[in-house]
Amino acid sequence: MGAVRVINDDSQFYGEMTSAGTKLVVVDFTATWCGPCQRIAPVFEQFSLKYPNAVFLKVDVDKCAETAAVQGVSAMPTFIFYRNRTKLGLCQGADPAGLESKIQQYYGNGDTEETEGSVTGHMDLNTFIAKTQCECLNESDDHNFAQCLTADDGYLESDCDEQLILSITFTQAVKVHSLKIKAPTDSGPKQLKLFINQPRTIDFDMADSNTSIQDLILSTKDIEEGNPIPLRYVKFQNVQNLQIFVKDNQASTDTTRIDHLTIFGSPISTTNMGEFKRVTGKKGESH
Repeated sequence: MGAVRVINDDSQFYGEMTSAGTKLVVVDFTATWCGPCQRIAPVFEQFSLKYPNAVFLKVDVDKCAETAAVQGVSAMPTFIFYRNRTKLGLCQGADPAGLESKIQQYYGNGDTEETEGSVTGHMDLNTFIAKTQCECLNESDDHNFAQCLTADDGYLESDCDEQLILSITFTQAVKVHSLKIKAPTDSGPKQLKLFINQPRTIDFDMADSNTSIQDLILSTKDIEEGNPIPLRYVKFQNVQNLQIFVKDNQASTDTTRIDHLTIFGSPISTTNMGEFKRVTGKKGESH
């Protein structure tokens, strides 16, 4: 057996979802009588070992009919992906390649709350960023915005001067708790102005003159170590988009560079566990 946990009743499912915290949860909704389900089961086991920072659950739809109904499962096998008790997406059918590409999409770099530099109780919001709707003003062609949103070797660099405007759109409303910016100590950003829920990307004149929701001054230690920088959380409780104006950099170099930007927080519409509490003592139940 791999690391797949078999769920035998509805309450166990919600217990596992809660204890998973900010880890990715991959749930295989399966049935003993379903041929394709049995064929993909060993593959699901292998993925549970290959992606150790995710939680893999197997739910028999006949034993957990209520959970299957609430989660909208109508065909087997259905794989549903969750994080922070929020449904991220699903895939149906016994398609190993399709299943793995979805796991990779939501797994990110495998961060969990134990990872160094993460924020307890909050998650990396990378999976909630609508990457095709993000833009960056004054990015260089070779080192664009997308490169600082991944943990790869790429980085974002400004083009003709040190200023940048990063516009980040989320796929659903989120609460933003803190930012983590890793950058060189000379060309890394220094003064930031943050704006939220703007109807479109602001320009440099507006960014300079408009009142921001919060201003930050980063130290070289903040960006060298990539320490989480807490925001005024109460002001970031319903964020559809976040715009970051980088006014200057640490050593007044010609261009500004950001190696990695991480936004920590949580989605607003988490699954409400209260909706699923069964009436105890229902007919046919043992407890």
